Amino acid sequence: MTAPSGGYVRAVGRWQLVGLSINDVIGSGIYLLPAATVALMGAYSAWAVLLAGAVVTLLVLCYAQAAAYFDQAGGSYLYAREAFGPFAGFQIGWMLWLTRIASAAALSNGLAAALAHFHPAAGEGAWRVLIVVASLGLLTAINLIGVRSAARTGVALAIAKLVPLLVFVAVGLAHVDWHLALPPLDVPPLHNLGEAALLLLFAYAGFENAPAAAAEYRNPRRELPFALMVMVATVTAVYVSVQLVAQGTLPGLAASKTPLADAAAGFAGHWAALLLTFGAVVSILGTNSNTMMFGPRYLQALAADGYGPRRLAALHPRFHTPAAAIGLQFAVALVLALSGSFVGLAVLSTITRLLAYIGTAGAVIRLQRRHAGRSDAWRLRGGALVPAAALLLSLALLASASWQSLLAVAVAFAVGALIYRFRRTPS
Repeated sequence: MTAPSGGYVRAVGRWQLVGLSINDVIGSGIYLLPAATVALMGAYSAWAVLLAGAVVTLLVLCYAQAAAYFDQAGGSYLYAREAFGPFAGFQIGWMLWLTRIASAAALSNGLAAALAHFHPAAGEGAWRVLIVVASLGLLTAINLIGVRSAARTGVALAIAKLVPLLVFVAVGLAHVDWHLALPPLDVPPLHNLGEAALLLLFAYAGFENAPAAAAEYRNPRRELPFALMVMVATVTAVYVSVQLVAQGTLPGLAASKTPLADAAAGFAGHWAALLLTFGAVVSILGTNSNTMMFGPRYLQALAADGYGPRRLAALHPRFHTPAAAIGLQFAVALVLALSGSFVGLAVLSTITRLLAYIGTAGAVIRLQRRHAGRSDAWRLRGGALVPAAALLLSLALLASASWQSLLAVAVAFAVGALIYRFRRTPS
């Protein structure tokens, strides 16, 4: 365990990083994705999930290449700042932090709703408040103590959320009606294509967060590319398998509100439905664990560059974590979660991620030229072809967003520009 400049402790190894990456992507979305995908894409659903995995792989490759150049915290913010200057970097970092806050608030409420399957009162009143406060408080404490404890928690939750899904696939495959799982293809539902693309992107989202805490990984320039590649292969295989089993075992899948639990109950009974409900709870908790870990790292990186009080950039003298940034994220997320006002920010999540993807793909094109002579960095084959393709696809997805979402992003952008205007001298 080593401490790099700046006081960070490099405590996270290769396989912990793989677990963290998987934990941040496989969340509550997989428990709703099969029904929503069938409703939008019909016979093309399984193929759409596979295609989405291929598209996301292009984006993941961009992050892997950018991560190979740096060992500092910041992720998308850092890459855009280094390639396009401080204003572009700040705006991406700012809106990604807003997304983390909204996600933490939304997921804590989602946890209460999921627990309501076991105890109906959990979704409202004092029980809801207790669950929100306790879950956010516990995850904040784990992250405050240190990235090692947060990483171990993330890995444990990643394993716990994968087990129900693997059981679902292993048991369900023997009951699949392949005429339902892979029906004959008809005319593609092109009018739903934009909505389906954004939905699938949301299901695969989260991979962009792992580089945010790079300063706390043992060898980030080598381990991050490896972890991201293992993650996208694992997630794509899980998602496609789950989609096929759900489609092939649950007629009327599109109308189900709890598709995996309903499908499992049909082919394996009540115990399987309970297992999948437990999996949904763990998935929400696991994704929120990563949200509470990576979100403050965006805030800390911004503060270190002069955007916000110096205290937010400081590390705890004992735990070597950005304690003030972690505490602020907890406070804001708690207020949003309890008030319900997080909903307005939650609609920005997919669009702000797209802005980060656009910024990172564009940055890689520049960074590849700047670091062309480095022999110590992992090199993406194909040169600028992969980031150029990722950039064009991200722009196309952004163009498919509603004008309301784009307006909300514009407002957030304007607020960020105001904060940027009052930048102090960096620490």
